[in-house]
Amino acid sequence: MFGANVFPQVYQVEYRPSREILLHFLADGRARSIRDLYKSTGMTRSQVGNSLILAWHRGLVLRTASPIYEAEKVRKGRDGVSHHVRPYHLYLVASGRSEAVVGNKRFVSFSEEYLDPRGGGSVSKAKRVLSFLIDNPKEAFYSTQVVERLSEYGVLVRDVMANVRRFERHGLVYVRGYKTDDRETPFKEGYLLTWVDPRLPREQAILEAVERSEATLGGAASGNPLMDRVMKIRDIVVEHSELRRLVGFTYIHDKLGCTPDQAERSVRRALELYPSLHEVKLFDAYRYYHNSSLSGEELDAALEMKRNYLRLAKGRANRIGHNWEAVADWFIDRFTSGVKFWTQNHRGGVMDQKRIIVYLLKGVGGRRRAAELDRVWEVTPGIFAPPITYVLSCKWGVVTKKHVDDFLEVLRWSKDFGVDTPDGRGMKQGVVGVFAAGAFDPRDHVEVKGEWISLRQYAARRNLQIVTASEFNGKLREKGCVKAVTVQKVCRAAKDEGEVRGALDLIWKAPADGEKVIAELSDRNVELYSFEKMLAGSDKGERSEPIQTEEDEGEEPSSK
Repeated sequence: MFGANVFPQVYQVEYRPSREILLHFLADGRARSIRDLYKSTGMTRSQVGNSLILAWHRGLVLRTASPIYEAEKVRKGRDGVSHHVRPYHLYLVASGRSEAVVGNKRFVSFSEEYLDPRGGGSVSKAKRVLSFLIDNPKEAFYSTQVVERLSEYGVLVRDVMANVRRFERHGLVYVRGYKTDDRETPFKEGYLLTWVDPRLPREQAILEAVERSEATLGGAASGNPLMDRVMKIRDIVVEHSELRRLVGFTYIHDKLGCTPDQAERSVRRALELYPSLHEVKLFDAYRYYHNSSLSGEELDAALEMKRNYLRLAKGRANRIGHNWEAVADWFIDRFTSGVKFWTQNHRGGVMDQKRIIVYLLKGVGGRRRAAELDRVWEVTPGIFAPPITYVLSCKWGVVTKKHVDDFLEVLRWSKDFGVDTPDGRGMKQGVVGVFAAGAFDPRDHVEVKGEWISLRQYAARRNLQIVTASEFNGKLREKGCVKAVTVQKVCRAAKDEGEVRGALDLIWKAPADGEKVIAELSDRNVELYSFEKMLAGSDKGERSEPIQTEEDEGEEPSSK
């Protein structure tokens, strides 16, 4: 009734135990892991694992004496990529051996000393960490302290935190770090850990764990360094507002004792969290802060005082600083033959074309992408000699090692003058730095390889030339000028760089008339001095000392 081929044919399949199949694949002498074998044989992971363990117990295969750890990325589709460390063993056919070494890996036959903690062969690191916290239920420990206490068992930081996070998910351990809006980061000593007693009501157990962590911190931190700085900023601004004063960003940065970027973030966060704090920007360059406790009239008065103060302090400092650059420029042009200055066209045409903006590969001294150099010029010594590039930095006032190092760092990390070397970043061949300073602190000495040397010697060892006002004045003395005629007086008397160059030209042509030239400058600019004096009188209390340098409690413009 039915055809012969209606039912499918049944084939006889020879049965082969899992162990036999695995030994067949290992017969070539190559070491393989469980993952390699279950992919090759088509068996399940549990089949391969159980068969290999039995084969190892019976002496048929050898296994690596200790697990191998391998970093691994696992793609999880829309959930992204998981990064973790995978421990595994390799297996090798025993062939009658009880031990073998292949490559740098040692293979051994079965022994209890080689059992993994995960298999119940010994106390696992996870259990030691948890037991330590359970045995000390009244204390909280930093993760580094747990590692120190359990170091004799080979417990590492990664062992602690990898397992503690698992215990945290089960509600057995309380973990505390710096808590921000979107993440938690460890304290300097690591995360703070303490036991959560599951026998207590959950709320009470958590409360006690928090109290233990607070006791360990000892009130030294709020748990968030950013918030510590934010609260300090609030206190500083409120204090100054109570004194009817505005407070500048540079003053806040100095009080916080942190990096400029940290200060920036802290100030922004303080303004977000405390609506009573306000920022005002004067002349689109200097930031000041005040509290809402200042009335409208008091705020207007404080703002006007700051405007006057900035016109005096920053305006006068900038004027004299630029005049000092003109002095150096004039002497370079006068005493250097074949000099060729670099020039740049700057936006707006306000900045001198001889000031050069260079781009930085790395931020230096608060500068992120660019830095300003006062002068750059080239000199070609001869037909067969390569040109030498000189880079000038001018500083009116007393110069310290910090200023010298900052200038050298700018040169090293600039695209134009720096170069990568086998020993790190350095200056290109043929580039010479020149620092023109009003004066150097004679007490500023530098220790180099156990030897204390002067700042001038330190600069010379780093291929940096030093020129000071006294050296410029020496050239004027050689020309016949009296001691009363100095470049410092020219800088203070002149209105701008053009007047500086004109005055030095007249003094050089007629050295005997030097005092007369400076006196004429003073008479010509008497209104400027009167204005500065008026501003100084309207801003008493801003500074008690004469204003001679560019540093101050206000924020410096970002262009310099």
